Amino acid sequence: MERDTHSALLAEGGCDRLRQVAAVDTSLVLTDFAAASGPDADPALVRALESAEVLFTHWGCPPLTEAALERLPRLRAVVHAAGSVKHHVTDAVWRRGIAVSSAAAANALPVAEYALAAILLANKRILDSARAYGEARGRFPRLQFFAGAGNHRRTVGIVGASRTGRRVLELLRPFALRVLVYDPFLDAAEAAALGAELVGLDDLVRRSHVVSVHAPQLPETRHMFDARRLALMPDGATLVNTARGSLVDTEALLGHLRSGRLSAVLDVTEPETPPADSPLYDLPNVLMTPHVAGSLGNELTRMALVAADELERYARGEPFAHGVGPEELVRSA
Repeated sequence: MERDTHSALLAEGGCDRLRQVAAVDTSLVLTDFAAASGPDADPALVRALESAEVLFTHWGCPPLTEAALERLPRLRAVVHAAGSVKHHVTDAVWRRGIAVSSAAAANALPVAEYALAAILLANKRILDSARAYGEARGRFPRLQFFAGAGNHRRTVGIVGASRTGRRVLELLRPFALRVLVYDPFLDAAEAAALGAELVGLDDLVRRSHVVSVHAPQLPETRHMFDARRLALMPDGATLVNTARGSLVDTEALLGHLRSGRLSAVLDVTEPETPPADSPLYDLPNVLMTPHVAGSLGNELTRMALVAADELERYARGEPFAHGVGPEELVRSA
C-alpha cells in the first residue's frame, strides 16, 4: 500500500485487530515489489515475502504480476482492506488459485451516505439558496424562491444497483420520494424489492429531478452521460456522480452547467483533478469535492476491520464472506 495510507491506518487503529488474528509486523509496509529483489533489496522485505501466506493490501498496492508472485512462494490469499482489486489483482493471481477478498462493501457505506446527502440537499436547492442568500445579504424571499423545491414526491433516479447503489436505495426508503433504478442486470421484481421502479436509462434521465450515478467504470459505460443523454434531463435537475469521472462527458456537461440549466454534485471528474482553469471550480451550480465520498479518516478503520474479519475466516478454514472472483470483475468497479 501507499505509505500515507499505512500511516493513516496506524493512526486510526486500523491495524490493531490485524495483530490479533495474524502473525504480522504492522510497521512493515511494501510499496514496490522490486524493493524485495536485487543486491539492494531490503532483507526484512525479502524474508516477509518469502514467508507470507496472506497479503493485506490497500490503496496503492503494486500489481501482483508473475514476477511479483515469484517472490511470494507461499502466498495463498490476498485480503484487500479497500474497494476495487482491479488495480493490483492480475490474471497471474487467478492462475495460481490465490483467494481474493475485498472490503468494497464497507467502502460502499460512506459513498452511499454522501450520495444520500447530495440528493436531499439538491432537492432543497441548497446551492441556489446559499448563493442567493449571500447575494441578498438577508433580504431573501424564501417562499417565492423555493417554489417547487423540496423532497416530497420528488423523483430520484439511481443508475446502477451496485453495492453502493443498493445501499443508496436502502437509505432512500424513509423519504417520500419516487425512486427509479436502471441496471441491465436487474429485473423488475428485484427492483421492487429494493423499493424502486425498474426503467430504461433514458426514461430514468427524463423523469428524475436528481440522477445519482453508481455504475462501474467499464468500456461500455464510458460517457454513458453524453451530450444526447444529458439533454434529456429536465431543466433544473441535478446530476450526482460519486462513481467515476469517465461515466460523464465533462465537456457536454459543462455546456448545461454554464447555462444554468442543470446543476451537479461531482466527487469524481475526468480528469480526476480538473485543470486549474476549469470552470467547474467556479460555477455556482456545481459542488465539486476531491474524491472524498469513499472511506477517509476513521472510516478507514471500518474497511480494515472487515479485512481482518476475512483474515480470521481464512485462518479457520472458512470461505471469505466478501470473496472476489475473476467473473465478477467483468462487470464491477
